[in-house]
Amino acid sequence: VLKLLEVVETSTSSQPLIFVLSTGADPTNMLRQLAGEQKIEFRPTALGQGQAPYAISLMDEGKRSGHWVFLANCHLMLSWLPTLEKIIMGFPDDNPHPDFRLWLSSVPHPNFPIAVLQKGVKMTTEPPKGLKPNLTRLYNNISEEKFNMCEKRVPYQRLLFSLCFFHSVLLERRKFLTLGWNIPYEFNDSDIDTAELILNHYLNAYEEVPWEALRYLIAEATYGGRVTDDWDRRLLNVYLSLIHISEPTRLLSISYAVFCLKKKKNK
Repeated sequence: VLKLLEVVETSTSSQPLIFVLSTGADPTNMLRQLAGEQKIEFRPTALGQGQAPYAISLMDEGKRSGHWVFLANCHLMLSWLPTLEKIIMGFPDDNPHPDFRLWLSSVPHPNFPIAVLQKGVKMTTEPPKGLKPNLTRLYNNISEEKFNMCEKRVPYQRLLFSLCFFHSVLLERRKFLTLGWNIPYEFNDSDIDTAELILNHYLNAYEEVPWEALRYLIAEATYGGRVTDDWDRRLLNVYLSLIHISEPTRLLSISYAVFCLKKKKNK
């Protein structure tokens, strides 16, 4: 288990903290949650065309004020990485704020600057193997505040549990290769974060649970945005109907209660 707080405490403001990404891994939510716990401002941005000036301004501001900056997907701006390397090598001369941390993420790539890798602290995050470990990881990433933020707590908490179960099933099907999905899809934590925001918003906005709207927005818009095969899309919708967006059943209530009791027992 990656202990990010220990990484922060043992690093300095002049060292980049580098996530080496694997399929399905997205450290953004973990970093945001840790920054909130430490009461430090967290400023993430996804690198891409035209993002260089904004990334530089984030780093300059972070060095002055002491907040955390996260530059995600560095492999999408390989042509700018030599400039980033020069900036990082100049950190000691800039005397950054002691609380400042620069977080980077990238898939393994031969053109990633060697000097940055040598200077930085390297980490990797991989989704756990198995349905139960995946489900437990997703639930552990949910803060107490988020768990209780929706006005309709009972349907929200039940549907949040089943959403985590749905996401875990999608991840586990990948290990069966073409028997699981006709085309491999990189579902990650950003998908379930978006689905959770949709769930919370629509439950607060309507008196009755808008089942059809939730089914469409989560299956077709959020997860379905990645799916290109018609049979895979059909499978996705069937799973969502059976596991997640359907009238709460006794089975779902029992599963939710058992999981919460086990979690409480393990604390």
